Amino acid sequence: MAITLSAGVRSAVSSLSSVQSQATAIQNRLATGKKVNSAIDSPVNYFTAASLNERSSQLTGLLDGISNGIQTIQAASKGIDGITKLVSSLQSTIKQAQADAAQNRPTKAGTALANASEVALTAKSLKDIALDKKIVDATGGTAATADGATATSSGDLGIAAGAFGNRLAISVKAGSTTYTASFDGANTTVRDVVNEINKSGIATAFVDEKGQLNVKGSGSDDVEFGIGNAAPASAAAADITAANAAAVTAAGTGGSNTAIGFLAADATAVGAIKGQAITSAVRSNLIQQFNDLRTQIDELAKDSGYNGVNLLQGDKVSIQFNEKTGKNQSKLDIQGSTLSADNLGINQATNTTLTGFVNFQNDTDLDNATKSLTGALTSLKSISSSLGANLSVAQTRQDFTKDLSNVLSQGADNLVAADGNQEAANLLALQTRQQLSQTALSLSNQSDQAILRLF
Repeated sequence: MAITLSAGVRSAVSSLSSVQSQATAIQNRLATGKKVNSAIDSPVNYFTAASLNERSSQLTGLLDGISNGIQTIQAASKGIDGITKLVSSLQSTIKQAQADAAQNRPTKAGTALANASEVALTAKSLKDIALDKKIVDATGGTAATADGATATSSGDLGIAAGAFGNRLAISVKAGSTTYTASFDGANTTVRDVVNEINKSGIATAFVDEKGQLNVKGSGSDDVEFGIGNAAPASAAAADITAANAAAVTAAGTGGSNTAIGFLAADATAVGAIKGQAITSAVRSNLIQQFNDLRTQIDELAKDSGYNGVNLLQGDKVSIQFNEKTGKNQSKLDIQGSTLSADNLGINQATNTTLTGFVNFQNDTDLDNATKSLTGALTSLKSISSSLGANLSVAQTRQDFTKDLSNVLSQGADNLVAADGNQEAANLLALQTRQQLSQTALSLSNQSDQAILRLF
């Protein structure tokens, strides 16, 4: 059965229902924090916000992959830093070997060229007497007869004039390098010979305080020295021919080398006085140190991986920067390189000359090792620079992805989020209207109840 309400009551009930409906909607917005909770509220805003949130979620998911890529690059970069320090230590080891080599050059010392009685006659030191002695027999005799010092002369060593008169020649050989020179021996002194040897660049000579002539190599190779008579290449030439150089070396077996203080027993098979290369215990001990450091380069490179990927062992890492696929996908591919001591050109050390090894007893090998280590550092710097550039790109894209994800989320919120302050004010206003509507309904009911008084 239908109930008939007065117009006033019906209006009050309708108003109260409308207020309650609006209040319920506002309460829902305050509870969810959104003004658009479904497509019914606003289709455009709802679906646009959903799309923005979906992309933001996808980008956020990529951040883990970007982070792993960054850590992989950083692990390789730390490996490069460690290997660089090891190479620097190898350089230090080579420098120690070179320093020891400089103090232990092949040297041959002859017997004394002056004696105490000559010191008494000349009032000069043994060294000065020896330096001032002439080479050729001053009397011009054919026999190798030395003349002692007098009060006015330091004497001579007594090398006899040969078939070429007083023409003298010297030959200095170190390794495969030979230096030869000739000069008029009539007035040539030991000092002249010393100066000529010092011009060679492959050996040095000096007379010590004992009056002994010393020939010292400039490198680690055996040093051979000979002096004797020889013909010049031409009448005006200062140098001698290769053939005559050999003759000088051979002449060293006889009286020539003996006259300047080197004994026949000191001669080698080819007749040259020889300063033997020295096998240094210091450099031998450095070999193990060098090889241990070299091994650690390989070990450190193997340990420079992250999460199973090692850019120093030839692995590849791919970092994806956006949510797209195919040609629209944005990513960074980093191809690693296999890093080892061999690949850096760092050979093992040994005590002998072997192909592919560093002979710590040889100056040339040590110099080559220094160049190789310098080249290795250059290669490491290049790899480090490349990793640094890729790391910068990855970190920049990581920051960009975070910011873009935030922008997308904020944009979605702007479309569907409710203004809490505004909604709270609206709810308070509706509550006031609700109270007023309830009062109006009460008044309308009282008007209807007035009919009862007639009975």
